[in-house]
Amino acid sequence: MAALHIDVVTPRGLIYSGDIKSCVAPGADGEFCILENHTALLSVLRIGILRLEWEGGKKILAASGGFLEVNNNRISVMVETAEWAEDIDVERARAAVERARKRILQHQDIEIPRAKLALARALNRLKISSHN
Repeated sequence: MAALHIDVVTPRGLIYSGDIKSCVAPGADGEFCILENHTALLSVLRIGILRLEWEGGKKILAASGGFLEVNNNRISVMVETAEWAEDIDVERARAAVERARKRILQHQDIEIPRAKLALARALNRLKISSHN
């Protein structure tokens, strides 16, 4: 049995709670790995892949920006959104990419930062869907 526990939470609720062997997270300065007995840590997360591994299995989540805390072999991940690779609607993600690109090309200054974030999230979902 793993001695490392993780809870992945979004504003909509708990996405996953369970024991794992390791977690690779998309930190603000690059990916990092958390193993059993990791030192206490608080990190900003960027849009990217959250990889969870346990005895006999691995799964990945498309995660948007948020925070991750490690303390006493417990990991708390708080992100805006998180979606399992197998649950990603590829056509919906492709449509989101196109919408965001159109907004960016229209040069509406107020919408450009939001459109760039939407584009990054949609591209991340497409990237992760290919891991399924």
